[in-house]
Amino acid sequence: MARVPAGLPAGVRVTDHISLGVIAKTFPSDRVQQVLAETGKASERERDLPAQVMVYYAIAMALYMGSSTREVLRCLLEGLRWLWGTEAVKVAGKSGISQARSRLGEMPLRRLYEQVVQPVATRATKGAWYRGWRLVSLDGSSLDVADTAKNGTAFGYPGASLGESAFPKLRFVALVENGTHVLFGAKLGRYADSETTLAHDVVPALRVGMLCLADRYFFGHALWQAGVATGADLLWRVKGNLRLPRVTVLADGSYLSMVYPSEKDRRHATNGVQVRVVEYRLQGVADAEPLYRLVTTILDPALAPAKDLAALYHERWEIEGALAELKTQLRGAQVVLRSKTPDLVRQEFWGLLLAHFAVRGLMCSATIWVKAGDDQDARF
Repeated sequence: MARVPAGLPAGVRVTDHISLGVIAKTFPSDRVQQVLAETGKASERERDLPAQVMVYYAIAMALYMGSSTREVLRCLLEGLRWLWGTEAVKVAGKSGISQARSRLGEMPLRRLYEQVVQPVATRATKGAWYRGWRLVSLDGSSLDVADTAKNGTAFGYPGASLGESAFPKLRFVALVENGTHVLFGAKLGRYADSETTLAHDVVPALRVGMLCLADRYFFGHALWQAGVATGADLLWRVKGNLRLPRVTVLADGSYLSMVYPSEKDRRHATNGVQVRVVEYRLQGVADAEPLYRLVTTILDPALAPAKDLAALYHERWEIEGALAELKTQLRGAQVVLRSKTPDLVRQEFWGLLLAHFAVRGLMCSATIWVKAGDDQDARF
């Protein structure tokens, strides 16, 4: 039986205008035109689907994941006419949309993401700060992509109990602003790429005044040093077998130690980096591990007491909420990225992140939904 294309309800709804209005406000037309010029993708002549329209289309796809590509375009064009009073643009067929997306490529969406998507919390945003530090977390995840030969070659399949899984997957790593769930600094790669490898391209997005939280699987001398070089402060969990000799015990029970890039450096006491170690146990918590070990660049306990850091580390789970918003609440449960070629998969990925940022920005500023200063947790 032929598949009936999924559509939106008849007519254009006010909520469609609101959604597209949020996108247009977050990514103004002049900024989109600038990005197109920078990437050499500006339309040289009038087409049925100009490059500027296709940038907004790639973002709108994330808002209507369950609808057909043609229906998303119809909604977008109606919305743009309503918002800007633009002239009518022909609603192309599936092949025309694919050709227009291919002409656009990945880079304009990626450049727009890199230029615009940044932390947005103000000092009044609850949950975004610890003392003078802006709280951010580092983590990664994966997304299913359409099962085509090209996507399979470009991204790879995860292993399964019986051969391979049904869909190829891309892997990505990003930073999240804890108080707002804004995902910034993201990098994507093949499923076989480790999160630690991708993280080396993500940590340069850290800035002075940030405190970055990360799980134990990210800790390594080179990545730690890369994070330190940004001027941000770090609070990362480490594995239980990492050697951390007690050099100086501090008044709050934490202690100073040294980490080295290799055993040879340890033996010769060369290239070591000083860290402060916080160890603690969670009493009466089901499934808690016997011991938690954190290392931080904040060496003075007066600036950040050990008890504060132990409690603060568990704010790292904010990124799990942000990833759930991206993968389930925005994208839709069990929905696969629809693009059939690797370049369009990447384009769709950046569009998804841009749509998430637009919605998150609206939530952070909309006092009609949340009281001023409220934490943005679980409100997507």
